[in-house]
Amino acid sequence: MPKTQQLEDFVTQVRRDILRQVHKVNSGHPGGSLGCAEFFVALYQEILDRKDGFDMDGIGEDLFFLSNGHISPVFYSVLARSGYFPVDELNTFRLINSRLQGHPTTHEGLPGIRIASGSLGQGMSVAIGAALAKKLNDDDKLVYSLHGDGELQEGQIWEAAMYAAGNKVDNLISTVDLNGQQIDGATDNVLPMGDLKAKFEAFGWDVMEIKKGNSIADVLEGLKEAKSLTGKGKPVCILLHTVMGNGVDFMMHTHAWHGKAPNDEQLALGLAQNPETLGDY
Repeated sequence: MPKTQQLEDFVTQVRRDILRQVHKVNSGHPGGSLGCAEFFVALYQEILDRKDGFDMDGIGEDLFFLSNGHISPVFYSVLARSGYFPVDELNTFRLINSRLQGHPTTHEGLPGIRIASGSLGQGMSVAIGAALAKKLNDDDKLVYSLHGDGELQEGQIWEAAMYAAGNKVDNLISTVDLNGQQIDGATDNVLPMGDLKAKFEAFGWDVMEIKKGNSIADVLEGLKEAKSLTGKGKPVCILLHTVMGNGVDFMMHTHAWHGKAPNDEQLALGLAQNPETLGDY
């Protein structure tokens, strides 16, 4: 229980970081970031086998690729608070000449960022390439990727999914943030994707679901289960059921906060629901 509470406190602070980042520059994507806070905290604090320091080769450690790069606020917060770069650098989010651009890029040399991810649909292909490189190098570590559910409307995702299964890329765990929302509305209204579990299984993947994607305990359990499925000849897909805007009541269950920053009053309301735990930057 104490460990779970520590992780929950971490998540609460990350939510504060997300709100403060996008508010300061009146720009960014809080909805999906808030919904994935538990996933990122569990991944970087408990699941990833990562080395001290950072290098782009990533040899002998697990790798993570963020495909839906617009949720950079949660990624930056967790990277900073996991020791990749100074936490106070979060103050520079989306500013000119900052390393923390709205969508992560690599040319600024920000530790923890392995690919530029603004154009949707590409992250799974990159993750497959990294996973195959690990196999060629006899590196037994795993590769993780994260995708938005709306992103699955991109054709490249399904080309990659077919390739991964056809080539037995079984050191890959791809997670889909299944919040049912995208920039223009509910995914079922914009372009229904049907039974994603059946689709990934039909493409030859092992598929599991985390029904409570905003429960840190459930996310940890699910990620550990996913790890146990690797090495068995199939790539692994996690369908992570989350709530967009989770933890800030007026941002939840709506696409309206996909890419909109809170004003001063809304920021105060959101921060009041997420008390400071690890110290603001």
